[in-house]
Amino acid sequence: MKKVYLHPLPVRIWHWINALSFIVLILTGLQIRIPHVWHFMSVETAVKVHSVLGFILIANYFLWFIYYIFTGKVFKIYIPPFWRPIQWITSMFRQARYYAYGIMVGEDNPHHPTPDRKFNPLQQLFYFFIMLVCIPLQLITGLILWDPAKFASWAKIFGGLQIVDFIHVALWIFFTFFIFVHVYLSTLGHTPLAHIVAMITGYEEEPDEH
Repeated sequence: MKKVYLHPLPVRIWHWINALSFIVLILTGLQIRIPHVWHFMSVETAVKVHSVLGFILIANYFLWFIYYIFTGKVFKIYIPPFWRPIQWITSMFRQARYYAYGIMVGEDNPHHPTPDRKFNPLQQLFYFFIMLVCIPLQLITGLILWDPAKFASWAKIFGGLQIVDFIHVALWIFFTFFIFVHVYLSTLGHTPLAHIVAMITGYEEEPDEH
């Protein structure tokens, strides 16, 4: 086995802050949305915790964005090669086949991560959508709902407060399912804990020969 340094310390810190914040935000959001069905804490406490963690998530996202912009890695890691459509689509089908069939019969993963290419084509497309579309939308709509009067002009851009609320709740549902999928996919390394350990140590273990 050889070790590949995939996750620098700032990325690992960002990841775990993000993960823990999202879990608590989902639970407090559930408390705020359906207080008579789900009783995790008082609604007043849930609103306060939700607001504080929301601002932590905003700060955490900006740190992530600044880090990836200044290192230039956002373009290498998160932007799919739309300018090479045939090669890109072919590689996505190859990866999809691996997940649907190859992994069941012991085939090698067609993607072997490197520091500048740590996501396979499907992951890259998905995380492009997550990091550059969904999370910014969730943070912006959350900020509007935190103070509708102060951000009334922003709400108008979306078409009104009801649409802002709908987007925020829809993304809340999406991220709830995403966490389960994310945890499952994290077990698909050469051992069930390989990817999780890599996000703690920074090093991913790769076989010397594939």
